[in-house]
Amino acid sequence: MTVTQDLSFITLITNASVLVQLVMALLLAVSLMSWTYIFRKMFAIRSARSQTEDFERAFWSGGNLSTLYQDATSNRRKSAGKTGALERIFEAGMGEFNKVKASLGNKGGDSAALLDGARRAMRAAYQREMDALESHLAFLASVGSVSPYVGLFGTVWGIMNAFRGLANVQQATLAAVAPGIAEALIATAIGLFAAIPAVVAYNRFSHDVDRLAIRFESFIEEFSNILQRQAH
Repeated sequence: MTVTQDLSFITLITNASVLVQLVMALLLAVSLMSWTYIFRKMFAIRSARSQTEDFERAFWSGGNLSTLYQDATSNRRKSAGKTGALERIFEAGMGEFNKVKASLGNKGGDSAALLDGARRAMRAAYQREMDALESHLAFLASVGSVSPYVGLFGTVWGIMNAFRGLANVQQATLAAVAPGIAEALIATAIGLFAAIPAVVAYNRFSHDVDRLAIRFESFIEEFSNILQRQAH
C-alpha cells in the first residue's frame, strides 16, 4: 500500500525536481494552447466549408452576377461573419471588374485590362483568406515536433537525478530508484500527450485547407472565364 501511495500520479509530480516540474508545466500549458487552437480551427474550417458550399450553390444557380455582388457587399457591411471566403473572393474580383470597366467606359480592346485587374484582386483576396485559414497551423506543427523532445529532456534530467541520489545509498534497490524514474517518465508522457493530438490535428487541418484552396483556385479560373466573356 505504501508503494502504491508513493507512486501515485500526483505524488510523483509534487516530488519531482523543480526543473522537471517546470518542464511538465510548460508542456501542459502548450497542450492547453494547442487544444484551444484545435477547436477554434475545427469550427473555422467547418464554417468555411459550409459557407463555400452555400455560395457555390447560389453562384451556379444561374442568378444575376450584379445581384449576387450586391448581396455579398451588403452582407459584408452588415456583418463580416455572414460572408464566406469564396464570397469575399468573388466580391473582390467583381468589384475590381466593375471599377475598371467604369473607368474605361465603352472603349474597345480593353478586355485584357478588365480581366487582369479582376484576377489580381481575386488573387489578393485568395491569399488573405488562405493566411486566415492557415493561421496557428505552424504552432500545431511545432508542438507536434518539439514536445516529445522537451518531455524527453525532463525525463533525462529526472533519471540523472535519481541515479545521483543512489550515490548516497549503501545498497541500491528497485524501491529506491523507482520513484525517481517514474516521476521522470511522466515528463515524456505529458510531452506525448501534447504532441500526438497536435500532429493529428495538423495533418487533418492541412488536408482540409488544401481542399478548400483547390476549390478557391478552381472558382477563380471559372469566374475569370465568365468575366472574359462579359468583357468582349
